[in-house]
Amino acid sequence: MSYSKASDLLRVADMAMANFEGVSLHDVREAFACDHRTAQRIMRAFETVFPQVDIEEDADRRRRWHLPRSDPRWLQAQGIRDSELAALDLAAERAARDGAPDEAQRLQALRDRLLAAMPAVHARRTEADAEALLEAQGFASRPGPRVVGDMKLLGTLTEALRAPWELKLTYRGERDEHPRERVLEPHGLLLGIRRYLVARPASGDGRMRRFRLDWIEDAALTGRSFSRDPDFDLGRFSRQAFGSFHSDTEYGPVEWRFTPAAAKTARQFIFHPEQETVEEPDGALTVRFMASGHMEMAWHLYQWGDQVEVVSPTALREMVHGYRRGDFPALP
Repeated sequence: MSYSKASDLLRVADMAMANFEGVSLHDVREAFACDHRTAQRIMRAFETVFPQVDIEEDADRRRRWHLPRSDPRWLQAQGIRDSELAALDLAAERAARDGAPDEAQRLQALRDRLLAAMPAVHARRTEADAEALLEAQGFASRPGPRVVGDMKLLGTLTEALRAPWELKLTYRGERDEHPRERVLEPHGLLLGIRRYLVARPASGDGRMRRFRLDWIEDAALTGRSFSRDPDFDLGRFSRQAFGSFHSDTEYGPVEWRFTPAAAKTARQFIFHPEQETVEEPDGALTVRFMASGHMEMAWHLYQWGDQVEVVSPTALREMVHGYRRGDFPALP
């Protein structure tokens, strides 16, 4: 057996222990980007190397392989790879720079707990190798603007989302002359240039709304629980916006046309999860999607100078027209 195949089987073993329902052929195909027959060969080899594996069929009659997780020596035997530790460090750095210091702290705590489970010699060597890997990637020294989060507020919101509990906010909206008290049922948080709490009023029309975290002056738990909307999908809700902000009046079809000179760079971007792209005969690239948030779109489009044309909507085209520049030396 080659070294690469051996590491693949160890990866499958991790998956089979980490998932309470076990691992399926579909999981293996996605994890290794392979076809169905290759996944079957991997699992046959897995059964040979790990004869203690349990094999069952789920409700859809799909086979699932499950390994018992009772032996803590499995983690110590495999240890933590420098690339895995570096990935945790990178994730914590990104969370902090994206205005999510609470998530950065949790990732750091997980990192420390994993290292604490390792023998000291292994832990020190892995830390040193991971630090070198981070420096080689240049991430630690790379500056950039970031949103500063309020840790006390984020802690309150996290507790409310976990339970879930109703929240009482003191909130000053854009058009509010004075702060107003609101009682909300929180359903999620959205990351972006600004962070938003997604919640519906405890008494009202039941519609989900966004509340900017930097406009919340105070937040407290009411001690009253509520039932989450079982039909609410945070991912689907977030896709109504280009960034974090959503407006019902702005929501609609968006079409951008990147020049042939900018098309190669534009192809590397996913501007929206549900975008459609069209390769034009002259080498240009047209991108279409449905979203709102013209201001955040304008902020992004400015980086492209005069290398992108807003075909629609008209309001966005008029917003950016006077700011299209031809003297930017580079594209995003």
